[in-house]
Amino acid sequence: MNQIMDIISKEIMVVVVAAMPLMELKGAIPLGISMGIDPVTAAILGVIGSFIPVPFLLLLLNPIFTKLRRNPTWRKWIDKIINRTVKKTEKIHKYKALGLLLFVAIPLPTTGVWTGSLAASLFRIPFVPAISAIFIGNCIAAFIMMTLSKVAVSL
Repeated sequence: MNQIMDIISKEIMVVVVAAMPLMELKGAIPLGISMGIDPVTAAILGVIGSFIPVPFLLLLLNPIFTKLRRNPTWRKWIDKIINRTVKKTEKIHKYKALGLLLFVAIPLPTTGVWTGSLAASLFRIPFVPAISAIFIGNCIAAFIMMTLSKVAVSL
């Protein structure tokens, strides 16, 4: 692990962790701050990293899921993901882009850009409103995580 840390800069590591599903900026910002990165810089890097997959997810999830569902082996797995996401994101369906923004802004497990992008695709929220809502929600989540991380470090 130390060899990897020597090769990859702290900033790149924060961006990479933020781009990962489940971790996203909720893990990247505290990681960056714990490695000595300024909290504002860690938050900006977290937003950048977590936003990298969003355009690809919004554009490619529906076609990929449609193609995979043709195969009986994948259908059950895809249906499970879709059903779980729909249950968690009912408010997004009702409030569209505003619901998507609020969903992404809450920094809890499974409420980030990956699930938000999947929900936007499933509920067919148009690309521009979806990407805008996800970006703004992600910035709000970054601010919350930065603030919580700064408080935790000062204790």
